[in-house]
Parts: sequence; C-alpha cells; structure tokens
Amino acid sequence: MNVIVSNKYQLMLENLGIDVIKSLNGEFEVDEIIATFQNFFYQRMILDITAIKNYKDIRNLQKLSISLSMDKVILLLDDSAESTSPAYLSKLISMGIYNFTRNIEGIQYLYNHPNSYRDVAQFHQLDDVAVVPQVPSQPAQMVVVQNGGYGYAGKIIGVKNVTKNSGASTLIYMMYNELSKYYNVTAIEVDKTDFTYFKKHGLISTNSGSVQAEVSRYRDCDVILLDVNGSVQAEGLCNEIIYLIEPSIIKLNKLTMITPQVLRGLKDKKVILNQSLLSSKDVLDFEYEAKVKIFYNMPPLDEREKRNKPLNDFLIKLGFDRVK
Repeated sequence: MNVIVSNKYQLMLENLGIDVIKSLNGEFEVDEIIATFQNFFYQRMILDITAIKNYKDIRNLQKLSISLSMDKVILLLDDSAESTSPAYLSKLISMGIYNFTRNIEGIQYLYNHPNSYRDVAQFHQLDDVAVVPQVPSQPAQMVVVQNGGYGYAGKIIGVKNVTKNSGASTLIYMMYNELSKYYNVTAIEVDKTDFTYFKKHGLISTNSGSVQAEVSRYRDCDVILLDVNGSVQAEGLCNEIIYLIEPSIIKLNKLTMITPQVLRGLKDKKVILNQSLLSSKDVLDFEYEAKVKIFYNMPPLDEREKRNKPLNDFLIKLGFDRVK
C-alpha cells in the first residue's frame, strides 16, 4: 500500500490509480512528515514538494533523506526556479534522492521502475567542494565531492539484505576477518548496532547522518565494507553493492508478496544467494524463474572456521587476488 502527501498538485495525485493507505493534503513542517511516516509501513510515498514548508531550502530535504527511506519516495517537483535548477537537482542526488519527476507519467514510471544513481548521474555536478571531517587529531581538509567515495581512493563495498535477515552483518564480519589478513580493512554498519555483539576491533556502528564522515576517516584503507541496512546515504558512497537473498521458500514468498517487483529491480546487480543449500541446477532454475543472474551461491558458513573455502572463492571472484 502507498501514501500520498500533496498540496498544490492534489488533483493530479488523486488520479494516479494506485492503492493508497494514507493521504495528507496541505503544507507541513518536515518534522511533521517525519513523525507521521518514520515508523509507518508503506510501499511507496508520493510526495508533492510543495507540501513541504520552505522546500526551497535544501536543508529541509536533507532532513527527510536522513529520517526516511528515500528509495521508497517519489518526489513530485514543481516548476519554481529553485527546484528546476541544476544545482538543486544535484544536491538531491547527493542526498540519495534519485526518484524525482514533474508529471504524472513520470510518477507512474518511477513507481514500477525506481531510479538508481546511474539513471540520474547526468544531473549530478561533481565539481562541488565540501568540508569533510577528518580524524579528530587532524584539521579538516577540503576535498572534491564525488559519488562513490568523497575523495576516497580505496574500494567501498556495500552489502544489503534483500530478503529480511539474510545475514549481511555476519557475512561482513567474516569478510572482514579474512580480508584483514591481506589488506587494511574497516567495516561499518549503518543505523544498527549488531556489530557490537561480535566484540571485534575494527567493526564500527554509525548512523546515516554520520556515515559520510566515518568513511572519510578511514579513506586510507584498502577496503571499507558497509552494512548499508537500507540507508540511501550509505549506498551513495559505495563503489559496488552486494545484494543478499536467502533462497528459502518462506523468505522469498514474504518478499514477493510485500514488494512484487523487487527481483526485477536486481537485474544487472551483484546478487548473492546467501546461506544457500541450492545445487547448481537449482541456481539455474532460480535464475530462469527470477530473471536474475546470480553472482555467487554461498552455502552456510561456520563463523569459527579459520579458513572457509567458499568465502575465499567469493572474495577472489570479487577481485581480491591476495586472498589464498
């Protein structure tokens, strides 16, 4: 089910022809919108930008991007000079807001085909300059802001659960243990604190608002592993993202009932079957039925093993040639 927050374009949005569980009409403070929907389950939010008080101040959109899952939001822009300017659009993209349009046809398209960064990259201005906090013992430096690293020279790999609780945190922990034998590695989880239970130095917990600064602190690492947990801010920092599916019948059925088009959105992505007991033939059948290419079929792993051959093979396939 979907929600609609409208103002100037109320009549347009009433004719969308989608199932709506909740709708608001009027002009609202950003904090009101966040309070209403932060813990509210919905498939998509159609948000009329004129429903946001003082929306021309980009900082209000930043508040939204920190508190809501912007991959679920379709932003309907107006024709004001501010929201039509290239600089404004570029700032939206920098905050992980990729789904924006100016007409009902655009909303209908984005509802079924959400944008990725690749789809809006042509609007992103990469010559902006920002101050990014460094390690506290050093002064802040000016760095050129670029997608996928914010001045960072190493490799940032995101890991994201597609089916619920598919094991992203544990997989990152095991990747960290193995890669740290050969590389300078840091692992960061966003908007959760599961890493604390591993009691391992080098595993860091942060939130969406601080993840950019944390990545900047460790920009000299060879590898940063990001447990993105649905954070669009974290996803925007990644050079690549690994999508985890646990191919049990109950988890797949739950996933496709809640978000029927989710597997279609994984085409051309790095999809891992995690904690999988599928045979090679089963994987081929899965690929055919889901129309998704599987990058790797990962069996259940023993966290206490000093060396896991399937994990090492996976890391080598990712391009880590030092792993033995």
